[in-house]
Amino acid sequence: MLLSAMVGLVAGLGAVAFYFATDAATEWILVHWGGLFYPGHGNSMQSGEVITTLQMKHRWFLFLIPSLGGLLSGWLVFTFAPEAEGHGTDAVIEAFHKKKGFIRGRVPIVKAIASIATISTGGSAGREGPIAQIGAGFGSFLADRLKLSVSDRRILLLAGMAGGIGATFRAPLGGALFAVEVLYQDPEFEHEGLIPCIISSIVAYSLFGAATGWSPLLATPAFRFEHPIELGLYLLLSIACALMGTGYVRTFYYVRDRFKAMNIPIFLKPALGGLLLGIMAMFVPQVLGSGYGWVQAALYGKIALWIMVLLAFGKIIATSLTISSGGSGGVFAPSLVIGAMLGGSFGAIVNALMPTLMADPRACVIIGMAGFFAGVANTPIATLIMVSELTGNYALLAPLMLVCVVAMVLFRRSSIYKQQVPGRIDSPAHLGDLVVNVLAGISVGELSEFGREPTLIPEDMPLNKIIEKMAGSNTSYFPVINREGQMVGIFSINDLRRILHDDVPPALILAKDVAVSKVITTTPQESLTLALHKFTRRGIEEIPVVDQAQPGKVLFMLSRRAVLTRYASELEKKKGVFAET
Repeated sequence: MLLSAMVGLVAGLGAVAFYFATDAATEWILVHWGGLFYPGHGNSMQSGEVITTLQMKHRWFLFLIPSLGGLLSGWLVFTFAPEAEGHGTDAVIEAFHKKKGFIRGRVPIVKAIASIATISTGGSAGREGPIAQIGAGFGSFLADRLKLSVSDRRILLLAGMAGGIGATFRAPLGGALFAVEVLYQDPEFEHEGLIPCIISSIVAYSLFGAATGWSPLLATPAFRFEHPIELGLYLLLSIACALMGTGYVRTFYYVRDRFKAMNIPIFLKPALGGLLLGIMAMFVPQVLGSGYGWVQAALYGKIALWIMVLLAFGKIIATSLTISSGGSGGVFAPSLVIGAMLGGSFGAIVNALMPTLMADPRACVIIGMAGFFAGVANTPIATLIMVSELTGNYALLAPLMLVCVVAMVLFRRSSIYKQQVPGRIDSPAHLGDLVVNVLAGISVGELSEFGREPTLIPEDMPLNKIIEKMAGSNTSYFPVINREGQMVGIFSINDLRRILHDDVPPALILAKDVAVSKVITTTPQESLTLALHKFTRRGIEEIPVVDQAQPGKVLFMLSRRAVLTRYASELEKKKGVFAET
């Protein structure tokens, strides 16, 4: 706990320094030198006029500014710390899963300077990635200096990320939950790190608030949720968030692949991305920077519909050009802006078509922010808490819960964070916890003598005949075969029990009506480690072992019990070796 507090202290100091450095550089470069217009922040939006045109007050050389930032960022990153490329949160996730929680000491420093260069020159990037990497880097550094275990290093890595994000967004609980949730695609938490992350986030948030103020990041009207019929509209918004998120992630990584394929010096690629962004900004300068001012304007209904639509799509392209080219910065802030503009557009359209269905369409800005990022990051719980904290509005928790969960479920297997793994069982960090590595050198074929003879059921066999055939079987799962003897499905005893409750004559129910067509199989050549993963992830007790050359030919049935028995035997052997040594 003490170490977590120390990490939070450094993360908070880093967040304060990064905050003032980025703001000062942005004000000088983009506003005074580049002549860029930004809408007002905070409560000034309440009395401002609705923005119905794109105000062009920038100077002619604005298109060169992002390229200069990209050039400096690219040179720093690819000269001193290539792992600081892109959005820092993904690098922290990779360090947790694949690098034993290790981050080189120079990475946070390089990441901070490169990100200031990117963001202050108009790059469409956020602060959370750099701050996450700064905090995580110190956690890793501290664990190394104190010669802590690998598991402790990973925990302090997460504590640093939590502290940085909790401070930056003035969202201590959201930052802590984000650090332990963002590691996985499935709705899982790194629960061992939750308490250290909370402690670190509290310390960092307190320090940051004392230095910068305690007001939420975004001011909002007094939204309330009092009409359950609105949930139907919010459900539609969650679908829109998932669809938009799909386009965002595909665009982001398509642009990354195109830049990687370019045959130019790697440090020039962020400069090229910045140049393309600058050319785009000559026509739509609002895509530059973090974009929080535009979110603030949308929260008070001060932006016309067509501008919100333009910014939603423009930010996708701008963020891709900035970060996918190798620039340094986070994707959290741009994602919030895209989601806010999508939600604001949705609310404005609903209000125009059905003005009586929604009490305050501006609430869709908050709902859109949360739903969109929850979908692209697979972090529904952390996102709904964080968005509530950074807006200071907790009255919309019910619709936030609905939209975040639905958007994540619809999006699911795709994520802006490519280093996420499906679940704890898939992470190298937990391979030792599940001790499946004991089985790594053993193949499924070695358990053939313990396999069970499969009871093959023809697909056109009626239910009454199936029951008769099952009576003499010692298996619980029954492969279904076609006339050529190839497996086309499988069912279990539990599947039959459900069917028997239906008022359908057994003679009319055929095997193919009961079976599921997607069969989880293994082969004699596959390792028992992978086989155990399949048992565990799917919650099944038997798996058909099929011929590798003929996937439809069932050789025998492998049971979970047989694998665990072999595991116990191997573990006893390992214990004997350890005792002797």
